[in-house]
Amino acid sequence: MESHGTVAPRFNYAAPVRPQNGRVSIVASQQDIKSRVHKDLIQRLDLEKLSEFQSTRAGQQQLLSIIHQLLTDQTTPLSTAERNTLAQEVLDEVFGLGPLEPLLHDQSISDILVNTASSIYVERHGLLEKTDITFSDNRHLLQIIDKIVSSVGRRIDESSPMVDARLPDGSRVNVIIPPLAVDGPILSIRRFGRSPLGAADLVRTGMLTQPMLELLAAAVKARLNIVVSGGTGAGKTTLLNVLSGFISEKERIVTIEDSAELQLKQAHVVRLETRPPNVEGKGAVRQRELVINALRMRPDRVILGEVRGEETLDMLQAMNTGHDGSITTVHSNTPRDAISRMETMAMMSDMRMAERAIRTQIASAVHLIIQVSRMSDGSRRVTHITEITGAFDQVINMQDIFLFEKKGLDAQNKVKGRFYATGIMPKFSEKLTAAGINFPPGLLNHSMEI
Repeated sequence: MESHGTVAPRFNYAAPVRPQNGRVSIVASQQDIKSRVHKDLIQRLDLEKLSEFQSTRAGQQQLLSIIHQLLTDQTTPLSTAERNTLAQEVLDEVFGLGPLEPLLHDQSISDILVNTASSIYVERHGLLEKTDITFSDNRHLLQIIDKIVSSVGRRIDESSPMVDARLPDGSRVNVIIPPLAVDGPILSIRRFGRSPLGAADLVRTGMLTQPMLELLAAAVKARLNIVVSGGTGAGKTTLLNVLSGFISEKERIVTIEDSAELQLKQAHVVRLETRPPNVEGKGAVRQRELVINALRMRPDRVILGEVRGEETLDMLQAMNTGHDGSITTVHSNTPRDAISRMETMAMMSDMRMAERAIRTQIASAVHLIIQVSRMSDGSRRVTHITEITGAFDQVINMQDIFLFEKKGLDAQNKVKGRFYATGIMPKFSEKLTAAGINFPPGLLNHSMEI
């Protein structure tokens, strides 16, 4: 049977379930009103006009007045409070991300996790909590997802059901839709505040102590190669941003990321981002190609957002061939695990290097591993500052300079513990001296309870 020009929808989600008694709930009624007003608004004003309204505060206020008039024309009686709420929601649908807009304006939220259209969680101060915000249905959620991914030149459909993107403020977005997501579209947003945390903020929040920060600042200025290790949401990118702040303004920095999220303050920064394959499965640009290309761009330092595969070997070779002071992150639970992961990822390369050669590369390339962890109360701590001292008999030797010892929970279930120096003089103190940086001997006696 011919379709006679009718285009089938890309997704066929079921309509939202109505109450069994046949009456439409108040919430469903307001959703219907909002949909009608949104449609009427688009019909009254073309898209070009809408963009003009968005460009100024006065234009947005004028548009809000038009929305209020459209709400007044509705037959369903609404209170003033309901009318104001619906007007703002329609405005959010037109210019923003619909129901997610209030969450995006809440600076205390670090993650927004949309499990289904009716189940939205947020992470606030390191702890997960469920919200009462919902989408009208899966189709509504998919419209918001389309708006996000299309704004950065990506696409999402059945042939490409997973995508990484980012919001204008730099927040990282991951989307996965049916048929891979069984219950409907899933959206995850990793928030990045308008003003990223600085070094003083990390000390204030207890992520590390002032002497630890001074040691790390000295290590960056002395151009040591650093790996920041930790689990998901442990604060690796936050710490990487802070460490990058100690790089001299006179240096040329090249950053490489899967999804650009680093917020460096230096003027001479070149930002590179990977590209996923197109609809035909071609045109992908991986981190490895960008690392190789970055070395031809005369960088003083290369900052790789995270090593995940064969680009690890190229990064190690860059560290060993005149690009001192490079920094990257890796997912792992301990400094020793970070070394093992880098070994495994370097072996993914088509160069087929022997394990012994890879370990030698790591031992000579990486000077410092900083381990960060998220505690049970949601707080983040730098648990290890560990120096790699070399390799002997196919084993990479390491020594801890600073450690965090967890001692339990207080009455409010907050993690108690102690930051302390091990008392070991790091071998890289010679590099600090050569760079004209004095190593404060008092750091080796540092201890602080929290």
